[in-house]
Amino acid sequence: MRLLLAEDDLDLQRAVKTLLERNGWDVDTVSDGQDACDWAGSAVYDGFIFDWMMPRLDGVSALKRLRSEGNNTPCLILTAKDAVEDRVEGLDSGADDYLSKPFEAQELLARVRAMLRRRDAYQPDVVTFENMTLDKGTGELKSDSGSVRLNGKAFRLMELFIENPRVIFSINQLMEKVWGWDAEAEINVVWVNISQLRKRLGEIGARAQIAAHRGSGYSLEAGK
Repeated sequence: MRLLLAEDDLDLQRAVKTLLERNGWDVDTVSDGQDACDWAGSAVYDGFIFDWMMPRLDGVSALKRLRSEGNNTPCLILTAKDAVEDRVEGLDSGADDYLSKPFEAQELLARVRAMLRRRDAYQPDVVTFENMTLDKGTGELKSDSGSVRLNGKAFRLMELFIENPRVIFSINQLMEKVWGWDAEAEINVVWVNISQLRKRLGEIGARAQIAAHRGSGYSLEAGK
C-alpha cells in the first residue's frame, strides 16, 4: 500500500517514513500543504498522513481542498493542537482520524492500520463527480440529463476514473488495474473502451471528460 506523508519537520518526516516503510508501506513525502495537494492529485494513494501546521498551505486546508475535488482517500491528521475544538475542526474538515504530538510509534502504526481497514471495509455504492453518479451495484451511470448502464471492462474503467478524478493513469496502469497483467488482452482494448466511455458521457450530457495527456495517459476531468 502507498501512503503520502506531509510533514515540514524534516527530522520527524524521516523518522515516520522509516517507521512506516519498515512496516511494509511505500511512502512518498512532501513538506508543505501545497505539495501535498499536487502529489495527491497526480497519483493514487491508499492513505494520507498530514501534519496540521505546514508552510504554504496547512494540512487541514489541503485536506479540505482535496475533499472539495472529490478525493476521498482516508487521512490521518498529525498536530500539536490538542484542544477539543481543534480535534472537531480537523475531523469536520474531512479527516478520518487525529493524532496529537508527541505520539508513540506503536500508536501511529495502529491508527494507520485502523484507517486503512476502514477504507477497505467502506466502499460507497454510489460515487459522484461533477454532475454524474455511478451506481456500483447496478452499473448505472447517470446525470441530470440521462443515464446509461455500463458493464464489464467499461464499467471497471469508469469506476477507476470516477473514484480517482484528475489522476492520470498510464496505459500500462489501466491494463494492470482493469484487465490484469495475466489477461490475454491487447493494449488497443484500452483505447476502444475509452472511446466508448467518451460516447456514453456525451449521451448523458455529463459535465466531465476523459482527457488524453500526451505521453502520460488519461484522466477524468471536469468538462469545459
